[in-house]
Amino acid sequence: MTAYGLLVSPSHNRVYAQAASRLVKAELTVFSEQALGGRVGDIQETAIGGVPYVTFSADDLSDQDVRLLSNLSSLYALFQIEDGLLRPVLLRPLDVFGSDLLTIQKYSGKTNEYFTKLLLNVTAMATDSPMDLVTGRPRVLDPMCGRGTTLNQAMMYGLDAAGIDIDGKDFDAYSAFIKTWLKNNRVKHQAEITSVRREKAVLGRRLHVTLGASKERYKSGETMEITVVNADSLLAGKFFRPASFDLIVTDAPYGVQHGSRPKGAGPGGKGKPQLSRSPIDLLTAAVPEWTRLLRPGGAMGISWNTFVGRREQLAEILTSSGLDVRDSGAYQDFRHRVDQAISRDLIVAAKPSR
Repeated sequence: MTAYGLLVSPSHNRVYAQAASRLVKAELTVFSEQALGGRVGDIQETAIGGVPYVTFSADDLSDQDVRLLSNLSSLYALFQIEDGLLRPVLLRPLDVFGSDLLTIQKYSGKTNEYFTKLLLNVTAMATDSPMDLVTGRPRVLDPMCGRGTTLNQAMMYGLDAAGIDIDGKDFDAYSAFIKTWLKNNRVKHQAEITSVRREKAVLGRRLHVTLGASKERYKSGETMEITVVNADSLLAGKFFRPASFDLIVTDAPYGVQHGSRPKGAGPGGKGKPQLSRSPIDLLTAAVPEWTRLLRPGGAMGISWNTFVGRREQLAEILTSSGLDVRDSGAYQDFRHRVDQAISRDLIVAAKPSR
């Protein structure tokens, strides 16, 4: 058995940093269970020279195995440990763009980009082909995409991604950001915003971006597509085909700041429709619709604030839609504090293969 040490990224914010080692430990355990045949063991949080590491042991890690591990959310560097010395392991992450794609946006309520990557990773591990994350091109949907953190992470991985969000300001902000970022980084692309109509009625707006990781790839037709729709998530089936996504990944409203969909007008029927802040009400209505968009063998991952919804409630919603909830110990060890009003957790479920 070979011993390894994973150096935890020092780039976290203060609160997330307190949980980072434990979260990447659980993430690594999921990778081992779902994609590596349980060959990674003895996973522990360890301090080496006063610096936080996650150590583990494994035999015969192939180049493809290392390529998968290179995408762990909080991985900064990986070493083999030999006689108390650290020998660097060459990492091969999927990233096709610079990290500023994920970090440059700053706004209140933004989901931590390390956690977004973690959620996408552990959801991908629950599919019937977990290694497709590095050997294939799973298609990603975020049905409550906000200002696009999940979409940007999928783009970093070189994946096609789509999102839907009811907030017009978030749609405008993401459209402006991504077009500016692509232009400033001289990424070859085409981007357009159009109205989506059905029977002469406007259902929403759509941003569609086609881009290439390089000019050569763009010219050869090896492109990625990012699609964002400004509409109610419950109407997702009107914009996307059934069984067209491998991964559905989203961060449910925390019940603190962000709403998610209309719940009717204010008191007395006056005023504009308000936004429901209950993830349970929203997910009860939305998960069946999202499930229809998920291919058999695909997986859905949802993060939420445990102060406004119990894990058992979300599990029941997913199960009622025909999904199989992943409930191993690793999948139940992601709960962590965000702030005084938010304790975040995630839940992942797979759609049975036909």
